[in-house]
Amino acid sequence: MSTFHGLEMAKQALFTQQSALYTTGHNIANANTEGYSRQRVNFQADTAMPAAAKNRMGIPGQIGTGVKAGSIERIRNQFLDTQFRGENSLASYWEKRADALGRVEDVLNDLQETGLSSVMDQFWSSLQDLAVNPTNDGARSVVAQRGIALSDTFNYLNHSLTQIRTDLKEEITQTVNTANIITNQIQSINEQIKALEVNGYVTNDLYDRRDTLIDQLSGILPIEVEYVDSRKNDHDDNVPQNTNNAQNGVAIIKSNGITLVDGVTGETPAQISVSFSDDKSELVNSITIGSESLSVQSELETKGTLNSLIQAYGFGDGEGDIFQTQQELLQIRDHFIDEFNKVHREGADAGEGIDFFDVSETGEMFVNPAIIGNTDLIAASSPATGAGAGDGSNALRLAAVFEEAGIKGDYSKLIGTLAVQVEDAERMQRNTGILIAQIDGNRQAVSSVSLDEEMTNLIRFQHAYNAAARTMTATDEILDRIINNMGLVGR
Repeated sequence: MSTFHGLEMAKQALFTQQSALYTTGHNIANANTEGYSRQRVNFQADTAMPAAAKNRMGIPGQIGTGVKAGSIERIRNQFLDTQFRGENSLASYWEKRADALGRVEDVLNDLQETGLSSVMDQFWSSLQDLAVNPTNDGARSVVAQRGIALSDTFNYLNHSLTQIRTDLKEEITQTVNTANIITNQIQSINEQIKALEVNGYVTNDLYDRRDTLIDQLSGILPIEVEYVDSRKNDHDDNVPQNTNNAQNGVAIIKSNGITLVDGVTGETPAQISVSFSDDKSELVNSITIGSESLSVQSELETKGTLNSLIQAYGFGDGEGDIFQTQQELLQIRDHFIDEFNKVHREGADAGEGIDFFDVSETGEMFVNPAIIGNTDLIAASSPATGAGAGDGSNALRLAAVFEEAGIKGDYSKLIGTLAVQVEDAERMQRNTGILIAQIDGNRQAVSSVSLDEEMTNLIRFQHAYNAAARTMTATDEILDRIINNMGLVGR
């Protein structure tokens, strides 16, 4: 054993404790950094001397040679990360769904005085008044104005739902672009990890950046992630898949069984795109990942904001929450117009045979301009009675359209169905929000930086460093005694 063995052992102890101090300082510096995982130095006893071999020196046992920094490890739990990403897809889906349906509910808010039901009631009341005073110009004018208000309300609701769908379409496009940007960034980090790890560098901070991006991607799409040793390549099947909790190596990410990112081959990530139909509805036809097209069916997963946006916007052969709500509203409107005009055409007075309402080529509901210009064209009388212009029986028949055609009932059913959907979405949003908060709390308990713990480590490593320095000083004094003070007797 070398005379200077003690100095070498103390030096290694100093370097190792110093490395632990630097790592602790790195943790403290990143205590508030999003996505940062705390790190620790794994201490290992250095190889004892002599090494176990047939030609080892003939001394009893082995002598310790000190400590060394084996590795700098990220503290992560792969199970919690996988669980978080699965729940993040669910929570993001229900959050976006609740938001989209909430916007529709705000538009169709039937509790306000300006709601459609209130406007229909006002129009119905004006027809009742006209039935009592069929020759009154004021009553006729009120009917015309209430008809205009009803038309404007239907048009407002239709335009608002169209605008919501337009906004959702733009959001779908932006979400797809964001997903493509994230996959490109993940692949870029994969390439950096491969380039650095083959040269022996530690890439913990790159792992953190990649995990943050994967978390973001899981909110957009349901994904599956696996990790492979960075030494593996296309022609190397002998390098095993990385299965440790630190999630080291390059990442392979799949969605719906299709590979988005392949860190092993380093190929350009598969680009995601959404295609829309060419007709007026512009429904979503399919989702394309790379060269594979996924048919959009009613079985869209309740995971990820992209699926949620598509389900709200409209897809397939006419499915989708907001699209169906708008179509049902237009059906109620058209049915009302048909039934009301039918009764109006059967009335007497100057308006016999004239439609009261109409729909323009652009889908706008409006009152017949001739009636607005001349309210005498409102057919309040019925030819069957033979009572002439003073008869208001047809006005009563017009008022009865609201009940007989089931217009108000159909609209109430539409509002009720929407209310149930909103309540369900908000309940699921709360439930998934609570669950993901719990999972994230557990994950943060493992990975996040605790300043109290780091300050304790700081003191512990500092004392160990001081002790190693004191060991080196004592060894130096021993060597000084041997070298400079021994063998002086008799000189």
